[in-house]
Amino acid sequence: MRIPASELPEQPDGAIYHLNLHPDELADNVILVGDPGRVPMFSGLLDSVDIRKENRELVTHTGWYKGKRVSVLSTGMGTDNIDIVLNELDAVANIDLPTREVKTEHRTLNLVRVGTSGAFQPDIAVRSFVAAADGLAMAGVSQFYDYGDLSDDALVEAFMTHTGWHSRLPRPYCTPASPELLQRVGAGMHHGITVSAPGFFGPQGRQVRAKVMFPEIINRMETFQFDGRRITNMEMECSAIYGLSNMLGHNALTVCLIIANRVTHDFLDHYHDKIMELGQLVLDRF
Repeated sequence: MRIPASELPEQPDGAIYHLNLHPDELADNVILVGDPGRVPMFSGLLDSVDIRKENRELVTHTGWYKGKRVSVLSTGMGTDNIDIVLNELDAVANIDLPTREVKTEHRTLNLVRVGTSGAFQPDIAVRSFVAAADGLAMAGVSQFYDYGDLSDDALVEAFMTHTGWHSRLPRPYCTPASPELLQRVGAGMHHGITVSAPGFFGPQGRQVRAKVMFPEIINRMETFQFDGRRITNMEMECSAIYGLSNMLGHNALTVCLIIANRVTHDFLDHYHDKIMELGQLVLDRF
């Protein structure tokens, strides 16, 4: 079936619309970062870079590291941006753009988000690395897709009961990381449930001037446990990456540097060296 241009727009030269990429400009191994400024930082660790593309906040550098082709790509902040990035990455990999038809042979991408995050457990200190075994969405794009039985409904029900989830809020969902990437790339890190919030202030329990509806969310998440699993940290992209990757047949993992602890109130002011250490670690484990 031919996909209409209105549903999957392209650039005049045939590149995918938002990412501005052609299929040969994307590697199978992709590091995702939120900040466009981190793309040249991480691509500077590569042995060589032969592709540099950008459109708005979406920047991609593709090159080589120890004989493996790697792309570093910025997503911007939030699950809404992830909806664009994941769908277009899959289109570049699995849709014949000139004919606008799905390819018969599936190309699987390895997607590792490298980001910063706040910890919810007192034993996870700032400067720690956390690998998300599961991505739990408080709200996000995956609720608009037919994700079938991908969500861990038993965990979601326990989470809603424990937190006293308000009826005005969307139903959460929870999907897992790639087991292989979790074991290989996330070795030696803290493992747990990473919660994705749809914002930085109110959705994460921060009250500045606007009154929040759920100020106790942090304390309730800190004490949540299910089947030996606990919530380790919160950020703003992981759940959409996991949800869409699982639906589309790609491998995904989120690893984060902890720069704040929401329980002990510690904060890491300067973390350039540590985030570069994490990026180097991911490259070496690809």
